Amino acid sequence: MKEIRTEDAVGQVLCHDITQIIPGVVKDARFRKGHVVTEEDIPVLLSLGKEHLYIWENDETMYHENEAAEILYELCRSEHMNRSEVKEGKIELSAAVDGLLKIDTKLLDRINGLGDMMIASRHPNTPVKKGDKICGTRIIPLVIKKERMEEAKAVCEGRPIFTLLPFHKKKVGIVTTGSEVFHGRIEDKFGPVLRKKVEEYGCEILGQTLTDDDPEHTKEAIEAFIAQGAELVLCSGGMSVDPDDKTPLAIKNTGARVVTYGAPVLPGAMFMLAYVERDKEKPVPVAGLPGCVMYAKRTIFDLVLPRLLADDPVTKEEIDKLGRGGLCLNCDVCTYPNCGFGKGW
Repeated sequence: MKEIRTEDAVGQVLCHDITQIIPGVVKDARFRKGHVVTEEDIPVLLSLGKEHLYIWENDETMYHENEAAEILYELCRSEHMNRSEVKEGKIELSAAVDGLLKIDTKLLDRINGLGDMMIASRHPNTPVKKGDKICGTRIIPLVIKKERMEEAKAVCEGRPIFTLLPFHKKKVGIVTTGSEVFHGRIEDKFGPVLRKKVEEYGCEILGQTLTDDDPEHTKEAIEAFIAQGAELVLCSGGMSVDPDDKTPLAIKNTGARVVTYGAPVLPGAMFMLAYVERDKEKPVPVAGLPGCVMYAKRTIFDLVLPRLLADDPVTKEEIDKLGRGGLCLNCDVCTYPNCGFGKGW
């Protein structure tokens, strides 16, 4: 590109967007890349503070910012994503469906570490709704060497940086333990909360079974739901370390593979996650939910549920990482998931 005086630019082709900013009114490109400057444009350009302009000089070794943004977009995108038009060298990706955002953070870090280019995104494992922004891309200078963009392609080797896993409307069984609820001495408060949370994702509730403190009865209730076709079983009550709290034992006795009993999250430390793997192709998650799920705005359950509904296997190592950001601040106005809670994994 070549710099010339604005007064001398009539007939020349702009090589970059020129933005007009009027606070509270507009921030948008007044002239787009590729615009042919006219006599009438000169006073407008001068009023925007542009006493000099950059016009195209053909150079086969360079990419314009818009061309480079297209390459970065290709490195980011995968299924279930929409894109914006390129604007001022930027392209944004958004969700085409409700789902769970997965990010190859190693690739993302390597691209941002190359210099002269950037990709900014949401946190990994964030639940997003259709239309939510996922990331934005651009190069830093107006033009960039083509070989630099080839370096970026070589980093990814055809692997997308971002993946969006759609949520599945699973069949859910609820098992509520505790003799006090089973015998009707107190009202069940867990069921309505769990129903509301899973129904927000469009799940079908197969039913709710109340059991006493006998772990064999709780085990039988879990297995009965799985036999009915439950794709997720939620167990509430009996999750503390009191001697008569036997829900963890009941879950283990189903033969499930236990991922964790305990999580570095508050609220939610006494959480349990296991998978019943009788059908290796379709393991059924069984979650033991601590009492905080009944009354707290957000808990470990809100962090794990999106992953279970996206069929994204959860590991012990990932649970351990939740300690970084695992403290919910119980804000007066809850903005989850647009906050720091649970962003450690």
